[in-house]
Amino acid sequence: MQDCTELRPGERIDDLQRGSLRIIQNERLFRFGTDAVLLSDFALIKSRARVMDLGTGTGVIALLVAARHPDARIEAVELQPYFAELAQRNVDLNALDDRIFVHEMDMRLAAQKLGYGRMDQVICNPPYFEQGSSLLPESENKLLSRMDASIGIDEIARIAFALLKSGGRFSVVFPAQRLCDLLFAMQNARLAPKRIRTVHATLQHAPKLVLVDAVKQGGSQLHWLPPLILKNPDGTNTPEWERIYGE
Repeated sequence: MQDCTELRPGERIDDLQRGSLRIIQNERLFRFGTDAVLLSDFALIKSRARVMDLGTGTGVIALLVAARHPDARIEAVELQPYFAELAQRNVDLNALDDRIFVHEMDMRLAAQKLGYGRMDQVICNPPYFEQGSSLLPESENKLLSRMDASIGIDEIARIAFALLKSGGRFSVVFPAQRLCDLLFAMQNARLAPKRIRTVHATLQHAPKLVLVDAVKQGGSQLHWLPPLILKNPDGTNTPEWERIYGE
C-alpha cells in the first residue's frame, strides 16, 4: 500500500484543529474554506446516524463530522478521480477507514448504488455560482467545485430526497444572495426547510452565507437561529467562531 503521507506536487498537510485530525490539500487546486467548517458544526446529526457527504472534495466535512460524532457512519461521494483518491488518502491518514467510506461516482448515481431512503443525514457544500455568473476558475477542478457547470442545487435537492429516510435531514451552506434558489429547490424536492442561520463577517456586515437544514416530508414551521458572527469589531475572533474551530 502506498504511504498516504507521501505528498505529490502542490500538496501539503494541514492541522484541522480537531483532536489529531490532519488533512492533505493541494495548494494548486480547490481547498476547503470556512463554509465547510461551519456546515459540519451546524448539521444536527443524531446518534449512530448514517450520513452522506455529497461532493466530498478533500473529505474535510466527512472528517469533521467523524470527529464530532464518533458513532456516525459516513458515505462520501466524489466525482473527480483525483479528489476521490485524495479523500481516501485523508481517511487513511486519520485511520478512519472503518467509519468513512469514499465512493468515486457521480452523485446522481448515489441512491441507485448505495440505497434509496437509507440515510439519516445528507450534507452538501454545493457549487455556489450559476454558470456565467462569475469569472471562470483556472482549472476544471475549481470549475466543478465552484459552479453549477456540473450539477445545480435543484438536482442536488432531489438527490438528497432520494437518499434520505422519511424525517431525515438535508443540511447545506449556500451564498446568502441565492437563498431563494435554495429554498425553492428544497420545497420542490419535498424537503421542508426547518432551520436557517445567517453567517456574517462582523455584526455590521450583511450575511454572505446561510446555513439551512431541511427535513424530508417535514412540516412547514421554520426556525430562524441567531446570526453567526465570525469577527469582533477589533478583528479578533468571536467566542463562537473559536468554539467551532476548536481554538
